[in-house]
Amino acid sequence: MVRMGQLMHVNADAYEEYEKRHNNLFPEMREALKEAGAHNYSIFLDKRTGNLFAYLEVDDVDKYNAIAEMDACKKWWAYMEPIMDTNPDKSPIAFDLKEVFHLD
Repeated sequence: MVRMGQLMHVNADAYEEYEKRHNNLFPEMREALKEAGAHNYSIFLDKRTGNLFAYLEVDDVDKYNAIAEMDACKKWWAYMEPIMDTNPDKSPIAFDLKEVFHLD
């Protein structure tokens, strides 16, 4: 199991919409995440900056990263693109973080 952390950004006028959309995650996206081996997934919002911190655990990083090729993921990205900082393929701009401490 690998713990992952990422930083992303949501538009200042879309905090409530971002949360609403995640509270109603597409069933096919939920299934894609599970198929990709993701679990214990949380996203935190810093309302002062719009920065998002995502934490998740994956069974295999390569298997998880393959989610980007799934139709469910591409559909989710297109849905989220208007309210986030995104790449040209509509994926969220995400910065991977290096784990420097963990307490069990």
